[in-house]
Amino acid sequence: MPASVCEPAALGSPYIPVDSWVYPAVLRLYSLGFLDHVFLGMRPWTRASVTRMLEDAGGHIQDAEAGSATDQAQELYDALADELRYDMAGPCGALRGNTRVESVYTVARAISGTPLRDSFHLGSSIINDYGRPYSNGFNNYSGASGYISAGRFTLYARGEFQGAPSATGYSPALAQTLSNIDKITFINPVTGLPYNQATIPLGPIGSTTTGRVMEAYASAHLLSHEISFGKTDEWLGPGLGGGMAYSSNAENIYSFRINRVEPLRIPLLSRVTGPFRYDFMVGALNGHTYVPNPAYPGANQPNVINPGNPWVHLEKISFRPTENLEFGFERTAIWGGKGHGPITLHTFLKSFFSFSSPTIAVKDGRDDPGARFGAFDFSYRLPFVRNWLTLYSDGEVHDDVSPIDAPRRAAWRPGIYLSHVPGVPKLDMRVEAVSTDPPITNSHGGGFMYYETIQRQGYTNKGQMLGDWIGREGKGGQAWITYHLSGNEWIQVGARNQKTAKDFIEIPKIGATPAVEYGTTLNDISFQAVKRIGRDFEINGTFTYEHYKAPIYLPGQQTVTTTNIQLTWFPGRKVSF
Repeated sequence: MPASVCEPAALGSPYIPVDSWVYPAVLRLYSLGFLDHVFLGMRPWTRASVTRMLEDAGGHIQDAEAGSATDQAQELYDALADELRYDMAGPCGALRGNTRVESVYTVARAISGTPLRDSFHLGSSIINDYGRPYSNGFNNYSGASGYISAGRFTLYARGEFQGAPSATGYSPALAQTLSNIDKITFINPVTGLPYNQATIPLGPIGSTTTGRVMEAYASAHLLSHEISFGKTDEWLGPGLGGGMAYSSNAENIYSFRINRVEPLRIPLLSRVTGPFRYDFMVGALNGHTYVPNPAYPGANQPNVINPGNPWVHLEKISFRPTENLEFGFERTAIWGGKGHGPITLHTFLKSFFSFSSPTIAVKDGRDDPGARFGAFDFSYRLPFVRNWLTLYSDGEVHDDVSPIDAPRRAAWRPGIYLSHVPGVPKLDMRVEAVSTDPPITNSHGGGFMYYETIQRQGYTNKGQMLGDWIGREGKGGQAWITYHLSGNEWIQVGARNQKTAKDFIEIPKIGATPAVEYGTTLNDISFQAVKRIGRDFEINGTFTYEHYKAPIYLPGQQTVTTTNIQLTWFPGRKVSF
């Protein structure tokens, strides 16, 4: 076999799902100072990419002085190396082809109380969960993942059977209020109710028993790029709790994707910018509705709601000018859909190259470039405490090029990570704040971030936010304290807060001052324990205790508890052919 064919740059590799334990492990290894060439703001990573990161980390660990931080790094390295043992065994074997069952799992979820599941308006009790259905009672998700690879080609699949009980859902009056906020004011003349919209859980909601494709794609590796068709995970931003541009809060979309999975170095340019990566994705959204206005010329189906699904494309480029600094720029455009411009190469190119606000005539016509959002993020290991503290932030803005040139119009998620606590090296701490409520007048009423007057279901897929779970106009934060039992076992305590802006969701309050009650206030605390039994079996248990007030939905304070038990088998055998 020619040596050049055996080089990693010539071989395909599947992505690691973004909910894998691998990501927090690699993030901690980086923040401990033992890994330099990692792009925190662009996930997922391929198995081959993480393997090459470990080659870098292994040398750092060997050269480091003995100490508690080095011991922690060695534990992380050993756990990751065991997970990727087949990938680290050498690339030539992959040319013969191989197949592997990556995981088999079941999740039992018990919920008491009435949970929220409305990230576009009131908030969600469970976040970053791929838009899975859930309700009061017993919920179950059982699935498996695996892949086949041969040379530069990879075929990956992850599927689930999902079950959730029925729910009361929102009343017609509440659904109409939220529909009016979204500027969809029409009533179904047959039922006299608001039209069903994926972003508004109008009741009654039936029980769910369904199969879902979580990820499924075919990819080809070409010159350090993964070129793929299908469903793939995406997480854009350095935060642990959310990504402003893209997260795992909604179901993945089917897309075409070109991802530079290995850093690119260009002579002269990279002396200034350092190595960089880029990612491009385009695909169709689902769950968007279009109600023709009978007063609008050409609306030949008055009062009939139709699928109005637009498409979305996003592009991101990230640079690492030093081993301690990474920054990236991202752009998302949502364009086309029923009742608007067609999905063609012409309209795609128009949305791709347009950076200025269109006139009203263009915006209401077929040449509208769409709803455009710009993002910027960075992560920085701080001077004098390089191996202790990592500062990062993630921002996004609507109708501006970047949050950098319009910081007061932008949404932000800043965070800081302490990789180990002095005297308790197995303990780490992370805190993130988040806001999509910039102090400008045109953000009021939930009509700015993650929303657009043409694309009225905004930044969603099948009703759930593609971006940060905080939603259209809210403030909050998250914090985690984690005690690491080993490289892939831990005990964690987490807390979350969310407050919807006072001018977004409101109802009359009779006989009291002030005259209205506002939005949603949500607080929760969670406890998680992850333990391995043997090499390949994991038990992951989580308990969350939540209080929320959403007076437009239910009176008084609501209490919700969520108990998750996930059993996962990671088969240790790979079959070559």
